[in-house]
Amino acid sequence: MPSTPERPDDSDDPFAVAEATQVAHDTEPIAVGRPTESVARETAAARETGSVAREQRTVLVDDKVLGNRETVRLPTQRRPPQRPQSRAPLPVAAAFATLWAALLSYVPVAAVVGLARTLEGSGGLAGAAHAGLAGWMLGHGVPIGTSIGALGLAPLLLSMLIVWRLNRAGLHVTRAVGARRTGSTSRALSVAFAIALTYSLLGSILALVVDGKGTEVTAGRAALNFFLIGLAGSLAGSLRGTDALSVWAGRLPGPLRHGVRTGVIAALFVLAAGAAVTGLSIALGGGQAADMISAYRTGVAGQAGITLVSLAYGVNGSVWAAAYLLGPGFALGTGSIVRLTEVTVGPLPTLPLLAGLPNGPMGAAGTLLLALPVLAGLAAGWLLTLRLTRVGKEAGEKETKPREVAWPLVLGSGLIAGPVAGILLGLAAEFSGGPLGDDRMATIGPDPWQVGLLATVVLGVSAALGAAAARMFRTPKA
Repeated sequence: MPSTPERPDDSDDPFAVAEATQVAHDTEPIAVGRPTESVARETAAARETGSVAREQRTVLVDDKVLGNRETVRLPTQRRPPQRPQSRAPLPVAAAFATLWAALLSYVPVAAVVGLARTLEGSGGLAGAAHAGLAGWMLGHGVPIGTSIGALGLAPLLLSMLIVWRLNRAGLHVTRAVGARRTGSTSRALSVAFAIALTYSLLGSILALVVDGKGTEVTAGRAALNFFLIGLAGSLAGSLRGTDALSVWAGRLPGPLRHGVRTGVIAALFVLAAGAAVTGLSIALGGGQAADMISAYRTGVAGQAGITLVSLAYGVNGSVWAAAYLLGPGFALGTGSIVRLTEVTVGPLPTLPLLAGLPNGPMGAAGTLLLALPVLAGLAAGWLLTLRLTRVGKEAGEKETKPREVAWPLVLGSGLIAGPVAGILLGLAAEFSGGPLGDDRMATIGPDPWQVGLLATVVLGVSAALGAAAARMFRTPKA
């Protein structure tokens, strides 16, 4: 029987390797038993032609013989070495992604301001770009000095757009530098720091551009705000890009991990309830809102600009409504308060968003609104238990099986959700307020400490009760 040819010396040649492989497959069949007539005829013909005849032997093949035979490894074609993927330098990738994120968040502001100013003939493109840049910096929480005082009430809808674009920037830079799905926290931090540093430099330069008569901006304050916002937004994206966030979550204890998730859900439920109440109150006061818009005799473009400004501050109104539902309420000027049991306000700006303010304290029926945060906590706790008892694959198990959650896990996760929700709602209350001048409108928004403390108690207790109720009344399916 012919043997397998050896690998050619020049094994790097793909054609030589392929030829050797082909020869290895061209083997002759093994004759089993007695030679056939065809073999005899071939032997006689070979003798007549003078060729050397090979001795034909009968080979007996069985399992034992096959098992003792030496295994021959056939030569395989080598694959060409893969070229390493090109990776962008971190400073270059961070600079490009940061500038792109800033441009995408600035263009909508400049477009709205430019449309209103151009159609109404109150300035050219340069003036619109300057005013839009001032409004864009206000979205970063940078106070703008004006003739009536400092403007520091940031439109949270614009702030959310800014943070989202920075989040995408962190994710894109993580991919560009080759750190995607590495699980490295240090690389995620380096990406976020590079973006934040670039964003801070950009903010300080733009502050010098905006600073002037009627729009006074401090470059140092702008650099600090831009750095903090850039770090927070890009860090969320870089942690997701490197999967470091999943690594952190996997290392947390079970009650803490589930409690954080439940607290975030409870806070979102309360904010959603605030948004629903805000929309309903503005809808009920639609006539008053229309009168406020028509009071601005600036034409269609100007009225559209006022409407868009009100929408930009709609997220602020949702946070204020959430504080109203929790009990502390919010202020619309120094010495004013708007809560369920008391409404004390003075002259207010003519904004459609303020058309939904209550005219006075709510009666007994209005106090039912206080039950909305409690229902939000109960719903978050119920979802916690449903998630824990859901049929899923355990680590190292091949089949799924229902499991009954232990009481310490249920109650502990529910109670931990309270402080998490309190911190989130307290931060939202802090960012939603700010001054609108140096006079009476210098104090606007809810008290973050009161909102955070009440949210911690209300949502913590209600989430634990909702989780316990679901644990008692829900029977796992066998």
